[in-house]
Amino acid sequence: MGGVDKGLQPFQGTPLARHALERLRPQVAAVAVNANRHLERYAAWQVPVWPDASADFPGPLAGLLAGLEHCTTPWLLTVPCDTPRFPTDLAERMAAAASAAGASVALAASAGPAGPVPEPVFCLARAALRDDLKTALAGGVRAMRQWASRHAGVLVPFDLPGDDPQAFRNANTPAELQALERL
Repeated sequence: MGGVDKGLQPFQGTPLARHALERLRPQVAAVAVNANRHLERYAAWQVPVWPDASADFPGPLAGLLAGLEHCTTPWLLTVPCDTPRFPTDLAERMAAAASAAGASVALAASAGPAGPVPEPVFCLARAALRDDLKTALAGGVRAMRQWASRHAGVLVPFDLPGDDPQAFRNANTPAELQALERL
């Protein structure tokens, strides 16, 4: 996004991160934001704001760890702010799949031409994995899939009839964000 705070970029007149919060809010008991700058702007939305504990901002796993360090429930669900069309039944389907598989981690998967495509930042993780994640980050693990593969996990496909084929389309550039708005 050219160095701007992606979460504050407008999508249909609402900042991306706020759009994600409102889409997720009816699916879960509580919501929070992981952010490392403009904390006061996010806090104005009346939700907890949890920055990464690490000053080098090592990516989505650091955000997951920030959530796990504050989590008061057995599970934590993460979603990225740059994918505003994620399923409105994401939490329910991920929890059902994790329960059915006896998994500690569930990752969403979009439909691809050759089968499911993992969408690892859409992650449902047991809160008990916090210390393992701390160790993994300290050991240099930076990829969500790499960390998740260390645990009993399940890939949750979102490719049923009626599922939005664009649900996991994200925006990493202003042009991609404009394209999402036109869908």
